[in-house]
Amino acid sequence: MKYWLLIALVAGSVHAAPPATPGLLPTDVVRPLIDRDPEVAAARAMREITKQDASIARASPYEWNAKATSQRRSVEPGKRYSEWSVGLEHTLRLPGKARADRDIAAATIDEGEARYGEALHETARELLDLWLNWTEAEQTVLLAASQVKAAKDNFESVEKRVKAGDAAKLDAGIARAELGEQQRAASDARTAANVAWARLHARFPDLPRKFPEVPEPMVVEGESERLRARIIEQSDELKISEALFSKAQAHTARARADRIPDPTVGLFTASEVGGRERLTGVMLSIPIPGAIRRGRADKSLHTAEVSRQELELKKRELDATISATLASANGAHESWQIAESSATAMRDNGQLMQRAYTLGEADLQALLTARRQAASAAQSALTTKVAAARAYYSLLVDAHLVWDMDHDKESKQ
Repeated sequence: MKYWLLIALVAGSVHAAPPATPGLLPTDVVRPLIDRDPEVAAARAMREITKQDASIARASPYEWNAKATSQRRSVEPGKRYSEWSVGLEHTLRLPGKARADRDIAAATIDEGEARYGEALHETARELLDLWLNWTEAEQTVLLAASQVKAAKDNFESVEKRVKAGDAAKLDAGIARAELGEQQRAASDARTAANVAWARLHARFPDLPRKFPEVPEPMVVEGESERLRARIIEQSDELKISEALFSKAQAHTARARADRIPDPTVGLFTASEVGGRERLTGVMLSIPIPGAIRRGRADKSLHTAEVSRQELELKKRELDATISATLASANGAHESWQIAESSATAMRDNGQLMQRAYTLGEADLQALLTARRQAASAAQSALTTKVAAARAYYSLLVDAHLVWDMDHDKESKQ
């Protein structure tokens, strides 16, 4: 299992080969669920909005202005002249501002793509979490059913010994009570499984209800640094912060360039004194900058610094989260191996105690204690296996190594 991860990480982020994921939900089932999710659909629509915002940012904010006037001139009594003038004006965006606006547009698109990718990522993590909760609950139902069967076997063995005079009737009552307790636990397990499925089905209603197996967790020790680099590279949350920082920098450049006002130029023609005089000319208008423009530039500079610090904080938080998840994945895998070994030993011990009780070599309390220890060990093994699978497959989801999470490829098609 470690070889595929090495190959995938060395091959690069875009063309990384999908890992073997025994027991995990297949991609052809998961991707339609994620794509139809309301949160993802909303993020997809928002991505289109950001594309329109970027188009608006790239375009000049100024429009052509048409001007026309008409007047009458009175020179002396009885002499009046019609006069008119028409003109066309347009404010010119200076090159530095146009360049900054293009940078703002690019950062806006990057932010929209990153937010869409983060919606895909969070939905995938939620699906994994809810599905593992349901998987654990269904596997607990199986364990509870096996305990009910074991309790029935115990009760039947006790009844045989009571009829043979080898055991007291009190033992039969204890065995019956133990059977009832196991049946109650099985009922609780079925209820928990139905609740877990209801939550999963409500969030992802199109997921087919097929009995789940716990996916096989793998150890990632030895590939931690490559996996860390892959997760950082694919982190849409980090890409959002980077896009916001780029946008803040572009706004700072825009505000700095805006300290010089944009000029307005125009052409006009006029007719005066009843057409005896014709005027044609050009017009240039430049606002005189004031303190407010300098204030906006200074403010945007501090805003960019805030974004830079937030980006740095996000990098540290992401690194800490990855470190914790990697440690958890390796530790959980080791705990699962130990728990599996312990469960096997406890199960064998319970079978030996059952045989010993049947032969009259052990008392009922010793048998019940062994059965309870075996049940507890089996439940612990299941819990640790699910925890190991949750940590391991969460890493694969974060690294975009499962379920075809490469949204960048989709957006470029």
